[in-house]
Amino acid sequence: MVNQKVVIYLLFSLFVLVLNWEAQQHIAVASHHEEVSQEEAIRLRILANSDAIKDQWLKREIRDEVNQSITEWVQDIEDLEQAKATIEGNLAEIEQIVERQLKSIGLDQTFTVEFNRVDFPTKLYGNLVYPAGEYDAVLITLGEGKGENWWCVLFPPLCFLDFTNGDVAEHEEETEEETSDEVVVEFFVVNLANNVFDWVKNVF
Repeated sequence: MVNQKVVIYLLFSLFVLVLNWEAQQHIAVASHHEEVSQEEAIRLRILANSDAIKDQWLKREIRDEVNQSITEWVQDIEDLEQAKATIEGNLAEIEQIVERQLKSIGLDQTFTVEFNRVDFPTKLYGNLVYPAGEYDAVLITLGEGKGENWWCVLFPPLCFLDFTNGDVAEHEEETEEETSDEVVVEFFVVNLANNVFDWVKNVF
């Protein structure tokens, strides 16, 4: 019985050590990322009319032109408030961009362009983490706005990094690897715990 208690104690200690190691791994991963405050960025969100191919294509065309124009407006600006004033002062130009794209394909569709506080999910751009919350943003809603949306950071300008989903393209593989590593570690811990508990149950 004494030997069994010693073995159980050792296995439990190993289990605690593994849990501690996993926690340290999570801390190490977090230390490589810098969280950006909602008050330090201006963002862009475009809501497509629907998920139809034509509506998604239109969203991407508008995205490209809007991003190019806004990047030119703010590329020499370092002050957030100045960038905000510049973008707000050019909302009419953004509306014209959207209207031109609609006319170019002969689509009679309503749209809105506004600069407001807009909700965003948590997003990772390289080593920068933009937590979920409200940001000052240009929000473009096409038609019913029920399609897949797209977002990026207008200031400081990060839209050019990846037009697919708002992430930094070259870091997608790294992010996937980190996620995979976490899953492996968690599986190992759960598997170890199950083995320990099964062994204890069989002993007693």
